[in-house]
Amino acid sequence: WQPPRDQLIKMNFVEVTPEPLSLDRIHQLVVDPTCGAVCHFVGTTRDSFEGREVVRLEYEAYEEMARKEMLAICLQARQRWSCLRHLAIYHRTGLVPVGEASIIIAVSSPHRSEAIKAVEFAINAAKATVPVWKKEIYAGDQPPQWKVNAECQWAGTAAASAGADKPASPGEAASSAGGARPANGHA
Repeated sequence: WQPPRDQLIKMNFVEVTPEPLSLDRIHQLVVDPTCGAVCHFVGTTRDSFEGREVVRLEYEAYEEMARKEMLAICLQARQRWSCLRHLAIYHRTGLVPVGEASIIIAVSSPHRSEAIKAVEFAINAAKATVPVWKKEIYAGDQPPQWKVNAECQWAGTAAASAGADKPASPGEAASSAGGARPANGHA
């Protein structure tokens, strides 16, 4: 069974928000009586990176473009696995303390295999294409550091134009790259 394209869009839930993310709430968006599998990925702030104590992350996003990219990821997942029922991709912005979620992806499907594969596809695609920037804030007097994902498709170009230490911010990327996608840094 494959619903019409206009119904597929209604079955995709994407959001960029400064509010804390709720796995229970997002789970309820995707659960469906026709599905025997609901799979989740929750990316959380960890307390250390390369021997440094991390106290929090700070995220910035080009929200309109981020939502469009997340919706595109949902549609690409549906092209690969036509049985998927509901998909949700939520990303947090602002301050995200240690232990809290910065991204949640949830997928429902009649069977587990497709749901598991779709969740893995979605997080990898999000890290590569969604315009979100991450700054790690460390304990003590260590300066904060902007992070770039290795998966990010445009990180080298945009980061180089913005300076070696910081990926391009939403405004910098749009002006320095003539509207091209900025560097990305997810959890």
